[in-house]
Amino acid sequence: MSLFAIYMRVLGELGPEKRLGVVLALANVLLAAAAFAEPMLFGALIDRLSAFQGSGQRPAWSDLNALIFAWAGFGLFSIAASVFVSLHSDRIAHRRRLAVMANYFEHALTLPLAYHTQTHSGRVLKVMLEGTSGMWALWLSFFREHCASLVALFILLPFTVWKNWQLGLLLISLVVLFGALTAYVLRKTDTLQSNVESYHSNLAERASDALGNVPVIQSFTRIEAEVRGLRSTIASLLEAQLPVLSWWAIATVATRASATLTVLAIFVVGAWLMMQGLTTVGEIVTFMGFATMLVGRLEQIVAFVNFIFMQAPKMREFFDVLDTLPAVRDLPSAPDAGRLSGAVAFENVSFSYDGKRAAVQDMSFSVLPGETIAIVGSTGSGKSTTLGLLHRAFDPQSGRITVDGQDIREISLLSLRRNIGVVFQEPMLFARSIRENLSVGKPDATEEEMLEALDRAQASEVMARQTDGLDTLVGERGRTLSGGERQRLSIARALLKNPPILILDEATSALDAATEVKLQKALEEVMKGRTTFVIAHRLATIRNADRILVFEQGQVIEMGTFDELVAKGGRFEALARAQYLVTDKAAALAEEAASPLARTIAVD
Repeated sequence: MSLFAIYMRVLGELGPEKRLGVVLALANVLLAAAAFAEPMLFGALIDRLSAFQGSGQRPAWSDLNALIFAWAGFGLFSIAASVFVSLHSDRIAHRRRLAVMANYFEHALTLPLAYHTQTHSGRVLKVMLEGTSGMWALWLSFFREHCASLVALFILLPFTVWKNWQLGLLLISLVVLFGALTAYVLRKTDTLQSNVESYHSNLAERASDALGNVPVIQSFTRIEAEVRGLRSTIASLLEAQLPVLSWWAIATVATRASATLTVLAIFVVGAWLMMQGLTTVGEIVTFMGFATMLVGRLEQIVAFVNFIFMQAPKMREFFDVLDTLPAVRDLPSAPDAGRLSGAVAFENVSFSYDGKRAAVQDMSFSVLPGETIAIVGSTGSGKSTTLGLLHRAFDPQSGRITVDGQDIREISLLSLRRNIGVVFQEPMLFARSIRENLSVGKPDATEEEMLEALDRAQASEVMARQTDGLDTLVGERGRTLSGGERQRLSIARALLKNPPILILDEATSALDAATEVKLQKALEEVMKGRTTFVIAHRLATIRNADRILVFEQGQVIEMGTFDELVAKGGRFEALARAQYLVTDKAAALAEEAASPLARTIAVD
């Protein structure tokens, strides 16, 4: 995106405030015109006084009143218009900054998990804060100063040619010269500044990473190493930034030097023209006023271009995120599914994260409402991916998934996820109160409902230890609680949602054995009447599942009850044996009790 494209995109983000933006721009046009009127009136006064002096007459106030009142009128108008522009430019810039920040935040939350997996949260936050701050400063400076400067340079500057074409062309030549210098500096530093911004992003990522892992840093005595790494990134950033600053210092010095050169050039050329009888003292004074004003405008515009240039990489990143389309989104007019009964079917579903290796391949199975399905397999076998596809964390590349016979891509995403409760392997609590964390499951839940959900999740004793009860703050990611306490809160959150479909992704992995036994009984009660998917590595927790699906390399290689799979003597039996859940004798008895079909499969 070029600087001009970024500039226009930022102005386009005024959204519903565009009408006020147009009013402010018109006010700036009038301010620029008023600024040009003042030197002209001053020059006219000088010429009139000179005429009286040359004729030997003394002027009266009546000879000067019209020019003086006009000058005062333009001055008062400039003051009033400046107050109006300053007041409303501040307000519009602040309002739009916060509105655009909210839009960015909402958009970032809709982006797929794959995007957030690949993009550091520190970078996403940095892009939001710096991008919106840059846009705020651009709006503010544009409406306060630079709109009038641009009008003066590109609209009213040609007017000087009508006033005196020789002096007017001189002014235009100086503007073109400094414009060319600015363009040269931009071309020299464009790539350099992009590299600088990448170092800023690396700095944000590294700092965020370290602050999010303070316990690890302190435990492994990594403080010195982390600080050294941060300082190394800072040194690289400065090394990349200094050449950019040097070029812009040259541009700034050249622009400031233009004040003396321009006034001197106007005076010398004007004096020569006066000797030839081609101008007057008043015109020379007028053009010296023009020159001083335009040099000031040039300095403002160079500073503005410098600012846009420095902010451009940040705003490019900001718009890159805004332009990223969510891979998972509703079809036009997707209906609300209402409350579903929970019949789930995967039909030849395939999915790949990178387009090279399949995470799920030709997956097909169906689940009746109220069934409990356990999913086991080695790490990377596609368990979490399969259930991620169910609640549309991403969509399959082929095949389809249905709930109650409806393709989940054809119903609204909101209504689908409202019907599915997920207890993740990592609790993922907000740095808020217990009440606020639980209300994620049901925003209008009463305190009694929350306490009941906590009780069913075996978290009553957790509450008993909190001095502020439900209003106790749990810290960032719930760090004030133990791992088991965090997991029980996340389970209570899912129970409070009361969905027809429940996904337990290693829900009991962080619990001690005693609590796990209690919680398992509670979960068995909760799972009644709802379709439940359980991802488990501890096979003891899924002994009573209606069916167990054994995953390997994104495919279901075995399916059946606990006893049937043990009797089969395949992959599941090996996993059960590794966890000391079966012995050779037990396996033999299970095989003996299995159906003839199961024994036949086991032999095969």
